[in-house]
Amino acid sequence: MRTLGGEQVEEAVAEAVALLRTATDRDWEATPGGGPQWSPRYTAEHVAGVLLAYAGQLAGRATEAWVPFEITLDEGTGNEDVLQVVETAGALLAATVRTTPREVRAFHPYPFRSADREGFAAMGITEVFLHTYDIAEGLGLGYEPPAERCADLLARLFPHVRPGADPWRTLLWATGRGDLPGRAPVTEWRWRNNLVIPAERLTLQGVTPAAAADLVAGGDGGFAWVGGGPFQGTRDAAGMLLKAYETGVHRPVWGVFVLVRREDGRAVGGIGFHGVPDEEGRVEIGYDLVEAARGNGYATEGLRALSAWALARETVTAVRATTEPHNTASQAVIARAGFVRIAAEHSEGGAGGEGGEGAGQFTYELRG
Repeated sequence: MRTLGGEQVEEAVAEAVALLRTATDRDWEATPGGGPQWSPRYTAEHVAGVLLAYAGQLAGRATEAWVPFEITLDEGTGNEDVLQVVETAGALLAATVRTTPREVRAFHPYPFRSADREGFAAMGITEVFLHTYDIAEGLGLGYEPPAERCADLLARLFPHVRPGADPWRTLLWATGRGDLPGRAPVTEWRWRNNLVIPAERLTLQGVTPAAAADLVAGGDGGFAWVGGGPFQGTRDAAGMLLKAYETGVHRPVWGVFVLVRREDGRAVGGIGFHGVPDEEGRVEIGYDLVEAARGNGYATEGLRALSAWALARETVTAVRATTEPHNTASQAVIARAGFVRIAAEHSEGGAGGEGGEGAGQFTYELRG
């Protein structure tokens, strides 16, 4: 999987600063600065401040709020000096991302109050791309970052946005900076870092479209797996997530999660929803574990945690799980999680009776 880390932060900053250095002799105070209607000078200072703030969140392991500091430039600081501050802040974020363990999450308000090192790297790169574009627009310069990197950012921070043929134009549109044919203008937007649901021994970490694409291709999705890799069911679920993303119907909170052990950060299985809640508020969950992790209660713990999260949503009235009649191990997991077996829903022409063989599966339900 293509990573977003310290090296990518440095590359984005270096390319942006190299372009803007060609125009440091111009008036950065009087010229409009693009999208936010800030001056180029204010916009450049904002970029430096955001990069430093992201580094501070990760380095300080802040979990409840922003670290209460901000950057102030010395009086008389020139345009070239401002760019040096941007470089320095970028270097600090890059170094912090490199030295922060994968499992560390720090506070960011949107949308689930936390992000990991890759999330902060992605947000930092996006800030650099977008605001360099804003400054370049104001100064009459041409700027377009690499399409491949823009696609990476969309697949991590904008999982609800259908990808387009031109990733850069799609990113601009998704952040209210342009139009795309056939799509309504964007007037308000937020980052969409992945959802992480805590459990006792596990965390349930939301799979981004970027991670799903890697899992479908046979990779690890950015996770360190017990037993050499995920079970096939997780890869299949990632494939469904990726298809939903590509068609613009993916809803991240009703997607796929990886079960990660708190003790060592190792992934032991996958769990997720089969889709959004139906008209009656019912949502279905599926799960699997790698063989080396079975027999430790991880599936039960994950099922309880995800079910509790779902039932806490106003739109959900019941959580369902299904299993084959011969899969007694899965039936035991579902029962331990508190589900009750209900009458099976039969396919057309199926036999009647609760959980009958003609249905092909047993159906269980949990209500709040």
